Amino acid sequence: MKHFVGIDLGTTNSAICSYDGTSTRIWKSPEQNDVTPSAIYIDKRGNKHYGIRAYNQAPYNPDSCATLFKRVMGTSTPMKIKDHDLTKTPEECSAEILKVLYGYLSEEIRNDPETGTVITVPAAFNQMQKEATKQAAEMAGIQNVALMQEPVAAVMSVLNARNSDGTFLIYDLGGGTLDIAIAESISCRVNLLAHGGIAMCGGRDFDRMLRDNVLKPWLYDNYSFPDNMMSDDKYKMLIRLAEWAGERAKIELSSSEEVTVSLSETETRTVDLDGNEVYLDIPVDRETIDKLIKEKIMDSIESARTAIEEAGLTANDIERIVFIGGPTNYKPLRDLVSFELGIPANTDVNPMTAVAEGASLFAESIDWSTTNRARKTNRGQISSSEDLKLGFNFISRTPDSKAKVAVQIEGDVLEGAEFQVDSLDTAWTSGKLPLIHGSTMTLPLAKAGENTFKIFVFDPSGGPLSLAQDRIVITRTAATVDAIPASHSVGIETLEKLGGHSTLAYLVRSGDPLPKKGKLQFKAAESLKAGSPNSLNFNLYEGEIEDPVRDNRGIGVMKILGTDLEESVIPAGALLECDYKVQDSGNIRLEVSVPSIGGVFNSDRNFYSRQEGQVDFTVAAKFIADEGSHTLKRIDEISETVSDPKLDQARSKLDSAMSMDPENVEAESAQEAMEQVYEARRLLAKVRKEHLKEIRKIELDNAVSFFNDYVRQYARPSEETAFDKLTQTAKSSIERNANDFENLLNELRGKNFEILWRQDWYVVERFKWLANTSHLFTDKVKHDELSRLGYEYMKSDDIDNLRKIVAELSMISIDSTPDGGMMDIVNIVMG
Repeated sequence: MKHFVGIDLGTTNSAICSYDGTSTRIWKSPEQNDVTPSAIYIDKRGNKHYGIRAYNQAPYNPDSCATLFKRVMGTSTPMKIKDHDLTKTPEECSAEILKVLYGYLSEEIRNDPETGTVITVPAAFNQMQKEATKQAAEMAGIQNVALMQEPVAAVMSVLNARNSDGTFLIYDLGGGTLDIAIAESISCRVNLLAHGGIAMCGGRDFDRMLRDNVLKPWLYDNYSFPDNMMSDDKYKMLIRLAEWAGERAKIELSSSEEVTVSLSETETRTVDLDGNEVYLDIPVDRETIDKLIKEKIMDSIESARTAIEEAGLTANDIERIVFIGGPTNYKPLRDLVSFELGIPANTDVNPMTAVAEGASLFAESIDWSTTNRARKTNRGQISSSEDLKLGFNFISRTPDSKAKVAVQIEGDVLEGAEFQVDSLDTAWTSGKLPLIHGSTMTLPLAKAGENTFKIFVFDPSGGPLSLAQDRIVITRTAATVDAIPASHSVGIETLEKLGGHSTLAYLVRSGDPLPKKGKLQFKAAESLKAGSPNSLNFNLYEGEIEDPVRDNRGIGVMKILGTDLEESVIPAGALLECDYKVQDSGNIRLEVSVPSIGGVFNSDRNFYSRQEGQVDFTVAAKFIADEGSHTLKRIDEISETVSDPKLDQARSKLDSAMSMDPENVEAESAQEAMEQVYEARRLLAKVRKEHLKEIRKIELDNAVSFFNDYVRQYARPSEETAFDKLTQTAKSSIERNANDFENLLNELRGKNFEILWRQDWYVVERFKWLANTSHLFTDKVKHDELSRLGYEYMKSDDIDNLRKIVAELSMISIDSTPDGGMMDIVNIVMG
């Protein structure tokens, strides 16, 4: 393979680069720009336009365009092109941009079936977002695709631009996300020591801040608009034009102290409620922008400090900060980051194209013949015929300008035999050397890419000896990345024991070197019959919150369905052997073997369904507000007993979620609010660890109070006795600081539920709640159908069938609050 392609699929701009083993080339757009805006526009005649033309049309024809789809990759958020009654998924939109970029390549590269392509993803991307990116590449028809993390690509580009040793910090601020990486280079061999980042922090957020805090107030001060201007379709074009003009002004501030956000009446084509023609003439200076973005930048600096600390370093150990991404062209931003961290700034690489270039360099290091896209081995060997039993070992890939070859001999070789190595690329020759086992020779690598040498062997009289293999190829690489740390911890939800507490069996921990593979053993907690609609569920979560597991980010589930079985039964207690591989990009592949039936099930065959955890952020405001409300309730309960500043931090994180208007919220705002809910939960988890005894008492008191207030009246005497005894055992566990408390608490909650589940009124109330919370279901059609059936059973007083409906609704609900989803199925047990 001679062609390697790197694609930086960006939120606002994308770029493509190729590498032929010697040099890289950025492929320009038809307008001769290095980057292509990630935008799609459909004109009145149905013709599609991409890149800069689509970007410029977006503010004038917002309902004919799709932009910013990378931000919602891996969610079920639709991209609606209303003027053409068209709805696309983020993956479909990304696929179109990938096709456009790939079309820039020469036919030789584009049509070569062996061309290898690496598409970059932010380190902050979760598993669902990575899977969605792979899907987009498949839709685009790109063959031989692998993903890699953007900071790794940036490191490759840095080393290609500046061949020097040292430790440096990659500060990659794009349109949508922030990635931080700490890298150490020794003789062009790179170790990534730590990762960091923020999922919702980028140039797009700065644009929204400018719109909401400067442009929108100016419009309200100078014109008459309704309170719901932001959601009124009548003013959609005006808002988009204001954003567009604001973004241009923000870019101009990179080279000017003050600019004007300007749009004429002819451009806005809008009148206010009083009939006045609207124009924009809003002065904006650097001081204004700096104040607006400072909080976000300080958050990014804190993320960098955390990464430095995790790497076991201080700022004095880091030689320079390498800035990547369009927003880092703004000098005051670079100056603030450099000053706060106390590390010099560096601008060796083009911040707009460095990631694409680095991805193409990394593509050369992949062994494209492997299905898991493993990296090429660095060791090479050739051997002669069996009679001679002679071999040569060598380093086949190195960033050095020299490489060693070692002689390996089995048995005796005639005394006086010699060998010689000649370069087939230059006139260099080693001359004849004694053929001795263990002897080594240093070969000069005259050029980047492949260097080819020929080996000659001579008998004691000087006559040539025939070799079955006489040529070695050593590739001089741009740089070698030895260790890529995982950016997220990912685990499978499992029960500690039958009926016990759920926990995470980790496949990979944040910071673990990638790639990684391993094996975990589970057991089926219940039987699964062939043809049954039920399943054994391998729920995947991202995060390190130990309790409750569902506070982590759910990223999908690999299911073994009854319909996947041709015959027989997977019995309860059956061994489930799970082999997993975590690739360089962080993508996960699972393979589950069931020895009792001789079956093998794997995520590559679409058993893995990321849709299980997807959210449509255009209609998710109520769901997110509920999540925030549940989390805030927990904070308030804990605050009555525990004093910890992290509780106040967690409470402040929930402000955006709690203040959202469900009828008037942008998808981006909803997504950012959900990220804040996750951050609040992470802070809660830290508080729980530091105040475990007090919080366990709170959790036990809640379970006991619920039993006394709502359940005891329905309990049988034996159930009351059992509950009270179990309560005493749980109290003892708290005092002993024992590890079994969570299992005991889970058992108490289970008893509460079992008693209520017998009560017809509870089943009815539970059904009504599920039927009226459609925002908790990604599959609206399934929810509506089950709700319709449930109401029919309720009217006919058929409680037994209503119970089945409640059970099925609970299983497909995305309710992730600790007190909700009581019937979520976790039906595998630690082996």
